[in-house]
Amino acid sequence: MNTEKKYATELRALVKDQGAPLFGVADIGPLKSRFYYDMNELTGINIGICIGVPLSKAVLSGITDHPTLIYKWHYRQANLLLDQIAYRVTLQIIAWGYRAIPIPASQVVDWTRQLGAVSHRMVAEAAGIGWRGRNNLIVHPVHGAHLRLVTVLTDLPLETASPMSADCGICRKCIDLCPAGALGETAADYDLEKCHRKLTEFSKMPGIGQHICGVCVKACRGRE
Repeated sequence: MNTEKKYATELRALVKDQGAPLFGVADIGPLKSRFYYDMNELTGINIGICIGVPLSKAVLSGITDHPTLIYKWHYRQANLLLDQIAYRVTLQIIAWGYRAIPIPASQVVDWTRQLGAVSHRMVAEAAGIGWRGRNNLIVHPVHGAHLRLVTVLTDLPLETASPMSADCGICRKCIDLCPAGALGETAADYDLEKCHRKLTEFSKMPGIGQHICGVCVKACRGRE
């Protein structure tokens, strides 16, 4: 087994052991100009490791046209788990003598455009985890959009994957159910302003306190 495969095999086993079944590796060289990150800090770092965990279908089943309190808790715990796994991956990469930067699972750095330092969706798409759906989320063939993602940037030599050649086909469930009317025929039709306005409304609901929804996540079940 060559070095690249050895590293990938060990990292995949590490994240699986910590509870994350989804693992992919992307070439982020073409993506870095779209990150909100100091490019000097990313010199020589061209690998993005995408890690994902599925969400509970039972929790999502309680969502109708707004987020529930149990979904808020579930969403936060998934993000916490992903951050912990990303940090463990980072420590392992450092132990091997390479650089690694764990990107928080849910952290906004540009509130106007609602963007994080690195787009987990962008990295996941490049890593072949899934395709960009009409809901503007990553859609996995099995889990649909029922997942949360985190990213570790590194200079560790790893073999990269290619984007998945798949799409939503004729499914338009997310468009029909979106309470904000923010979705269209393609991901490019996503209306951030409409979505954020509705998320702000939801954040003021008793006990919610953050910008979450879950409706289009629930609607997208993958190819069952």
